Amino acid sequence: MAAPAQPKKIVAPTVSQINAEFVTQLACKYWAPHIKKKSPFDIKVIEEIYEKEIVKSSQYLENYLWMNYSPEVSSKAYLMSICCMVNEKFRENVPAWEIFKKKPDHFPFFFKHILKAALAETDGEFSLHEQTVLLLFLDHCFNSLEVDLIRSQVQQLISLPMWMGLQAARLELELKKTPKLRKFWNLIKKNDEKMDPEAREQAYQERRFLSQLIQKFISVLKSVPLSEPVTMDKVHYCERFIELMIDLEALLPTRRWFNTILDDSHLLVHCYLSNLVRREEDGHLFSQLLDMLKFYTGFEINDQTGNALTENEMTTIHYDRITSLQRAAFAHFTELYDFALSNVAEVDTRESLVKFFGPLSSNTLHQVASYLCLLPTLPKNEDTTFDKEFLLELLVSRHERRISQIQQLNQMPLYPTEKIIWDENIVPTEYYSGEGCLALPKLNLQFLTLHDYLLRNFNLFRLESTYEIRQDIEDSVSRMKPWLSEYGGVVFGGWARMAQPIVAFTVVEVAKPNIGENWPTRVRADVTINLNVRDHIKDEWEGLRKHDVCFLITVRPTKPYGTKFDRRRPFIEQVGLVYVRGCEIQGMLDDKGRVIEDGPEPRPNLRGESRTFRVFLDPNQYQQDMTNTIQNGAEDVYETFNIIMRRKPKENNFKAVLETIRNLMNTDCVVPDWLHDIILGYGDPSSAHYSKMPNQIATLDFNDTFLSIEHLKASFPGHNVKVTVEDPALQIPPFRITFPVRSGKGKKRKDADVEDEDTEEAKTLIVEPHVIPNRGPYPYNQPKRNTIQFTHTQIEAIRAGMQPGLTMVVGPPGTGKTDVAVQIISNIYHNFPEQRTLIVTHSNQALNQLFEKIMALDIDERHLLRLGHGEEELETEKDFSRYGRVNYVLARRIELLEEVKRLQKSLGVPGDASYTCETAGYFFLYQVMSRWEEYISKVKNKGSTLPDVTEVSTFFPFHEYFANAPQPIFKGRSYEEDMEIAEGCFRHIKKIFTQLEEFRASELLRSGLDRSKYLLVKEAKIIAMTCTHAALKRHDLVKLGFKYDNILMEEAAQILEIETFIPLLLQNPQDGFSRLKRWIMIGDHHQLPPVIKNMAFQKYSNMEQSLFTRFVRVGVPTVDLDAQGRARASLCNLYNWRYKNLGNLPHVQLLPEFSTANAGLLYDFQLINVEDFQGVGESEPNPYFYQNLGEAEYVVALFMYMCLLGYPADRISILTTYNGQKHLIRDIINRRCGNNPLIGRPNKVTTVDRFQGQQNDYILLSLVRTRAVGHLRDVRRLVVAMSRARLGLYIFARVSLFQNCFELTPAFSQLTARPLHLHIIPTEPFPTTRKVGLLSSFYRTAFLGVGNWDFLIVDHINFWALLFYLMNCPRGSIGF
Repeated sequence: MAAPAQPKKIVAPTVSQINAEFVTQLACKYWAPHIKKKSPFDIKVIEEIYEKEIVKSSQYLENYLWMNYSPEVSSKAYLMSICCMVNEKFRENVPAWEIFKKKPDHFPFFFKHILKAALAETDGEFSLHEQTVLLLFLDHCFNSLEVDLIRSQVQQLISLPMWMGLQAARLELELKKTPKLRKFWNLIKKNDEKMDPEAREQAYQERRFLSQLIQKFISVLKSVPLSEPVTMDKVHYCERFIELMIDLEALLPTRRWFNTILDDSHLLVHCYLSNLVRREEDGHLFSQLLDMLKFYTGFEINDQTGNALTENEMTTIHYDRITSLQRAAFAHFTELYDFALSNVAEVDTRESLVKFFGPLSSNTLHQVASYLCLLPTLPKNEDTTFDKEFLLELLVSRHERRISQIQQLNQMPLYPTEKIIWDENIVPTEYYSGEGCLALPKLNLQFLTLHDYLLRNFNLFRLESTYEIRQDIEDSVSRMKPWLSEYGGVVFGGWARMAQPIVAFTVVEVAKPNIGENWPTRVRADVTINLNVRDHIKDEWEGLRKHDVCFLITVRPTKPYGTKFDRRRPFIEQVGLVYVRGCEIQGMLDDKGRVIEDGPEPRPNLRGESRTFRVFLDPNQYQQDMTNTIQNGAEDVYETFNIIMRRKPKENNFKAVLETIRNLMNTDCVVPDWLHDIILGYGDPSSAHYSKMPNQIATLDFNDTFLSIEHLKASFPGHNVKVTVEDPALQIPPFRITFPVRSGKGKKRKDADVEDEDTEEAKTLIVEPHVIPNRGPYPYNQPKRNTIQFTHTQIEAIRAGMQPGLTMVVGPPGTGKTDVAVQIISNIYHNFPEQRTLIVTHSNQALNQLFEKIMALDIDERHLLRLGHGEEELETEKDFSRYGRVNYVLARRIELLEEVKRLQKSLGVPGDASYTCETAGYFFLYQVMSRWEEYISKVKNKGSTLPDVTEVSTFFPFHEYFANAPQPIFKGRSYEEDMEIAEGCFRHIKKIFTQLEEFRASELLRSGLDRSKYLLVKEAKIIAMTCTHAALKRHDLVKLGFKYDNILMEEAAQILEIETFIPLLLQNPQDGFSRLKRWIMIGDHHQLPPVIKNMAFQKYSNMEQSLFTRFVRVGVPTVDLDAQGRARASLCNLYNWRYKNLGNLPHVQLLPEFSTANAGLLYDFQLINVEDFQGVGESEPNPYFYQNLGEAEYVVALFMYMCLLGYPADRISILTTYNGQKHLIRDIINRRCGNNPLIGRPNKVTTVDRFQGQQNDYILLSLVRTRAVGHLRDVRRLVVAMSRARLGLYIFARVSLFQNCFELTPAFSQLTARPLHLHIIPTEPFPTTRKVGLLSSFYRTAFLGVGNWDFLIVDHINFWALLFYLMNCPRGSIGF
């Protein structure tokens, strides 16, 4: 029973709640979609909402602001409201431009007003805060170039005509560099002359917009004082402006012409000399953003061509700049003769340049700069208006020697230190709101070069790992409770499972640097700890393996013994944390001080509790620390450590992945030519589709893909199918199909060619049935067959996957993605037996599902190999891991040699032919082949007459060997049939010896490791691993000489961008080219993306965007599977609006389980409104730990009700959108029914995010929130939530909140069309025969004094009364 009612608590509403109520009232009056009679548009409503700063309202932009926007009603509040709403949508990561695309007419006018407002004086109509909002809006526009509407407006700002903003001398210099540009420039001037004055003035304003915006920013920046108070609006404006500049520089379409404008404005020089940089606290983030901008302005790329520049080319550019400066100095400035005649290497450091140019006057420096076209010419007899500091910095920063980006990367420590870990600008807290900007790279549609692509991913992966490390350090160190002892030392008042106090720490080796490097090749140290802990924790510490990462921490607490730790206060101050350094375990030392190596031998038992570990320190970090100690007199970090912390192995692979990315940047990344531009986001997105590949294959063997000729014809609608044989009896699978191959990658087709595509020939498929050769007389010789009747879109996906190129398959829930993947793998295996295929998935679970289905097809298991952990989860007796395959080969070798022995005996050949694979080979060559050739000579077709059918059996030499096969072997019906059987028998024998020849290596290689390497490199044809394993083991795989021709990726939309990219490069190129022929990606970008724990990296840096999703955004062609077979059609309607033409397979309508109603429930799905329970809706006991007691009780009540009616508990899962609610529901289940044998526990109680990729028959879903929609506003989460149920979905939510959310409207309009109170039929036990939508009069009865009724309408209060009644009914007599 429910707990006794508590008196209602009266809680004072907050300001945000009052505002929310105000907006809800306005929404119901003016724009809510479920309100039929709405009030007419009123501009005062917009003004009022904007003044109250509460524009974050659902459907406000879509149904009111943009719907009614026109030039006549445009105002400041109107413009700002639209910009705020768009910015808010980007902050919440929901689509923002859809409504503008639907009503694009007034967007050009609106955009021009935004540009005008962005340049307005800050003391005028628009405040600096409002202009910061406009900058953010413009940034979102520049980052949305894939949207045609946005691109058409933005292009006018960033194309070649924007060079009007350059000073005249600089423009002339740039046009002289590239003669082609002068032609374009003259053409632009001619076109301008033809324009009318008003249009020309408008065009000039747009072209000069970014130049003018830079000048406006410089004026704002110069107004920041050095020490006096400064408004944060100014600081935020400056930060957002630099963010905009970074984003313009980091995209080639925007960078191409803008980089010259930025260089000509000398923005970086102004910024580095500004007061804001010198303000340590206010300018910290600004300085970090400035460093990022400096990096991108000097990026190693040719701005016009987009080609990456090599190290030599960058050095040439640097030398050209210096020598041009020397020439100018020699020709015009006698005081710089020494500089002009010096060696370049002597004068290109900052110190040298300052020494030569520092003594010059301001006017002279200005003249030098003007000779280089950096500044306008200084008029005679006039002094320069620029500061000497600015002029000197302009010349020095432009000409100083640059450190190569790869060199900087190689010198970077891979482990984070305390300075990075707790820097909020680059590793924000978990609760990042999205309001401010951060010094983080962004992953958008396009990248400058592969180096840029890898570097952004490297930095983000490193910082995301740093965030997780910070959480672990804070948790472990605070548990250890470091306090200041009475004697001034450190005393630990607690303990932590993952951390131990260090007893002794000694650096034992510092190896000499490699030639050309200044950091040691290796630094090793010994760490001693005292393991006076429980045995299982001691085992965990002693189980630390080679390459595990640990952290060495120094704490110097200032709080006295017994001080309580407050998690709400800053961590570092409380524990006195000083240093953090990473290290990598080499191994534990034995009694003699030697490293105990990992291996099959048992580890020695060490006495006592003291254990010493040898660790590798980061050589780069060690060199930096030692340099700081020697040069600046800082203390030696390595003499201070007092805590060592380990991490969970599954979360501790960051260093190996970072090393992999860094190694890739140090090698010539060779991706196939047909993929290079697509990965960077440029060129024709369909160029890698098989139809445009020059090497597409005309004839393909579809093997067992088709079940019949009718299935084949249905799979190619609109095509004319010609079968090579007319006899219907012979038109049976397997089929080879010859397709019309279209010409031309990149060729422009003429009109005649376009017409030709529609001709009969272009639509004709030639189908050739063929017979698989007999494989032998035993039942297991028969090939395994596919039994799935693929749809025509699935067939198109299979066809595309078999052809060379990039294939992307979008698989909505229940559409058979895995079946398609397995069939593609099987078909490639049979069509191209010499090729090797790599399978990559996000999770071990998906890999296991794939393997289980692959084993059901006609693929020889000796060619399968599974790498990484997780193979133990395979629901099969067979072990496909490396060592499992080695054992399989050894066991199979023995089996085959036994067969050889039996064959030898049957032939009466003396000797021991079955001793080794080698002797078996000789036996086959000299004994078996000779008998077969003799047999063939006797029975082969001689002349025009066929031999007697009995001769085939009579002369057959292997009767005795095949005596254990089903008899009779030969049917005696026809010569051809018996001859095929005889050849099948020989194929069976030949296969034995073929396999033994392949297994010979296992006799020559003695160790298990060597044998496993041989299998990986030579034997396996289908190799499977997770994306994480690929990232971790790339170095080892490349070193082994691993090779593959095809990649298939499952769950591609759930894999991080970089973890998708790394599997492309697990092999060395051949002659400078990649051997990769096919890349098949299968996923669903409409479901949840990769998991990124930190909101800042997820939202601000867009790290959650998978490569699959980016390709879809860029416009790469996809095959969209369009028929689902998982859920009832009515349930599918709740999410099929998100996909292209998603329908249902026939069995969804025909099978009884889909047509039968859910017992005891009137509807197969229902949205149940839950009001406040005991005066409370959602609650938040900890930040972002949302709970809703009313919904939790109601969900559990429905679960208990269903179990009482007879539903199996394991067919019901309870999902929720928040972890807090998950824990609350589990607590309620434990208290109410967990131990009740009549009810039990549901299959799972978990979050929607965790349940992705899984399903159950009945889903009970709690949406929790009652004040704000929260992260369900992400439509991808809604799709996952709606698509987990097969037969029944019951959602508990605050309907008034969710029905007003624009993004959720397509689903919630269907949900709210049904009653919002739960409708039940308590008298109907499970299972029922009632059909969906029908209510039989058989179930009419009386209940609790109520007269005749069909069903009950209940809420979460009286539902418990009903449950109490049902639980006290005799078992099996409910309602009867």
